[in-house]
Amino acid sequence: MIVIHTDAVPETAVSHNPDIVKRVLIANGHIPFLTNFSVATFRPGQVASAHAHDDMHEVFLVERGVGTFTIDGVEHTATPGTCVAVEPGEVHEVSNRGDTDLVVRYFGIAPGAGPSAGA
Repeated sequence: MIVIHTDAVPETAVSHNPDIVKRVLIANGHIPFLTNFSVATFRPGQVASAHAHDDMHEVFLVERGVGTFTIDGVEHTATPGTCVAVEPGEVHEVSNRGDTDLVVRYFGIAPGAGPSAGA
């Protein structure tokens, strides 16, 4: 069992923009197929620049603020409660174009996880 409170986890930099902070609640290696479970805070104007992951699916849940998710060149506005799932290889960018913080909880899952794995 893992029990942790967000405030107990130190802030670290997001790899795609070191000015954006995140808290890794569950790191790679603690749960099979889970690459991370984190929460990131984007200040107004901050962007996690366009990138892709070949090694994981990534799922985002907007908790606070309004963000823009650009996936393979298509922009999607995301408000609190919006869930965005990105497939391996899809180029994605997350930005805060608003005037308040954007808080996003997200996790990654390695390909091969799920009911069709090994079928």
